[in-house]
Amino acid sequence: MTKIATIEYVQRRNALLQQLPIGAVVIVNCASVQIRNGDVEQDYRQNSSFYYLSGMVEPHTTLVLVNSVDGPRSILFCRSKDKLQEIWHGRRLGVDAAPKILLVDEAHVSESLEQKLVELLDGASQVVYRFSQDETFELVQQSLAKLRRLSRQGKVCPTTLVDLDPLIDAMRLFKSGAEVEQMTQACNISVAAHKRAMSVCKVGMNEYQLAAELHHQFSIQGSQRVAYGSIVAGGDNACILHYTNNDQSLQDGDLVLIDAGCELDHYASDITRTFPVNGHFSDPQKIIYEIVLAAHKAALECIKPGAVYTDMQDAAVRVIIQGLTNIGLLTGTLETNIENQNYRKFYMHNIGHWLGMDVHDVGAYKLGGVSRPLTQGMITTVEPGIYIDPDDMTIPSQWRGIGVRIEDNILVTETGYRNLTGDLPVSVVDIERLMAS
Repeated sequence: MTKIATIEYVQRRNALLQQLPIGAVVIVNCASVQIRNGDVEQDYRQNSSFYYLSGMVEPHTTLVLVNSVDGPRSILFCRSKDKLQEIWHGRRLGVDAAPKILLVDEAHVSESLEQKLVELLDGASQVVYRFSQDETFELVQQSLAKLRRLSRQGKVCPTTLVDLDPLIDAMRLFKSGAEVEQMTQACNISVAAHKRAMSVCKVGMNEYQLAAELHHQFSIQGSQRVAYGSIVAGGDNACILHYTNNDQSLQDGDLVLIDAGCELDHYASDITRTFPVNGHFSDPQKIIYEIVLAAHKAALECIKPGAVYTDMQDAAVRVIIQGLTNIGLLTGTLETNIENQNYRKFYMHNIGHWLGMDVHDVGAYKLGGVSRPLTQGMITTVEPGIYIDPDDMTIPSQWRGIGVRIEDNILVTETGYRNLTGDLPVSVVDIERLMAS
């Protein structure tokens, strides 16, 4: 498994500072340690934006960047080496090793942050930090208050505060070649796991057993964790969009919808496939599945630089409406169903979301109030679906409780797109062939 080179984190830091005026100071905090229950901590996962700029996985760490007249300056505040703590909780990078390993200019112990931050903010043209992070807000306010009290000693308190999130979100939206390679590896792991789930699925299994097959494949191929809570939804559980109970038995004649992806070195994958528990689609299941698959293909055909994000949703909606009209679940004209959004009864979400370090990754979907153009380097999911309420007695019984979603991870390229998860069977014939084998 390849990892992103440390120099790329340096390049990201420099690219961020180039957007800011001379004298700007950027403060980025790591993720807080969270308690699971009692005194047991949750599995620690670094804040994505902090990791994006630092490559540092440890807690209790802060990164400060200064756009000085002499060039960019990076300062890390981290835990010191402590033999006793390391015996109990694991090895630490430490202050001495941090500059060489992370390619930062300086490193200091975390305990010195408050004192040194006052010095760093003195006379700064801007203070840039994540407004959404409470602990950073408090840290900045405390530092500014100290500077104001020291004004008679010649200290100058900054007056311009800038939110870091829009700046870093815009950077993270466009993936570098190394990031694409990392996400391709994550997608390959998840594809293999989904193939395993299809091949071992059988009537009478529990949903959590199928989830265990996925998670086992993630782990043995090098993934550190799931990218999100896995959805293994048999039968009408598939009509619950974020179903995560995964505790029901898989029944003969039902479909099972699996929405699951691994995370690899802080980069996510996100795949959905729907397939028959017994290996064979019934006629009604096949009809609904083929409508969703056609919508999926129509959305993919829209993807190229210059197209706008909503083109994919518009194309999928038209196919779904026509398909549901053909089988009598919608009535009226295509235009009327679009205008009144009648399809939302069966397809209630949008076509997808950005994908990257977070499964629902950062980045604006609109620019100037309109859908933004697709651009080379973006990665998005494409995931149309149809979900038919099992309790709606106005719907003929053969359709009730069928839930289908198909999701792939798509890189926008210079000329079109690349399906990073395209090796996973998606047609009825290929799914049934894999399950039979």
